[in-house]
Amino acid sequence: MKFDVLTLFPEMFELLNQSIIGKAIEKDLIDIKLINIRDFSKDKHKKVDDTPYGGGAGMIMKPDVVYDAYQSVKDENAKVIYMSPQGKPLNQKKVEELSKENHLIILCGHYEGIDQRVLDKIVDEEISIGDYVLTGGEIPAMVLIDSVSRYVKGVLKEDSIKEESFSNGLLEYPQYTRPEVFEGMKVPEVLLSGHHENIEKWRKEKSLEMTKKKRPDILK
Repeated sequence: MKFDVLTLFPEMFELLNQSIIGKAIEKDLIDIKLINIRDFSKDKHKKVDDTPYGGGAGMIMKPDVVYDAYQSVKDENAKVIYMSPQGKPLNQKKVEELSKENHLIILCGHYEGIDQRVLDKIVDEEISIGDYVLTGGEIPAMVLIDSVSRYVKGVLKEDSIKEESFSNGLLEYPQYTRPEVFEGMKVPEVLLSGHHENIEKWRKEKSLEMTKKKRPDILK
């Protein structure tokens, strides 16, 4: 799985070299390439933005700079995603869908946004991680890469993603480990029984219970 990220702040993505995603990179299961949009500025000061036509606060990223950055990694088979609060909400179904792609090009906006003309020309889909506004698209891009990478074959054991939250339309059941007693609270007896059928039944019941309690909207 290949990710090309168009960004003004490639140094922010250092976090992805850690933990599970870092190991997936080391094993060549995923490839993350960071393209600094500023490198494509023709301005001697590497300026990438300008004031908006029609007036208004803030600055807008220039279309030619973004387009040239895109051209450097252009692939007719790649899906181009713009991380934007105006996009469709990211959910588990979309994560699994994107994990089947071979190449994603992710565009990160900044300032007051990006000139609409280049978005119309290159973007296939806009995706949002929530109904709020951040200072840029870098953190949303990392969320997308992390969530999608988990579903790339070999990154996790298959059982790890089969029963987690949202994978079957419910939240995950509660998990416990040693010690058996913590601050007077015991691990549920059924999990100590070794009776796999009863354990499976308990987990399904608890999964439904947790969903009703925490996210009843999922059940509608």
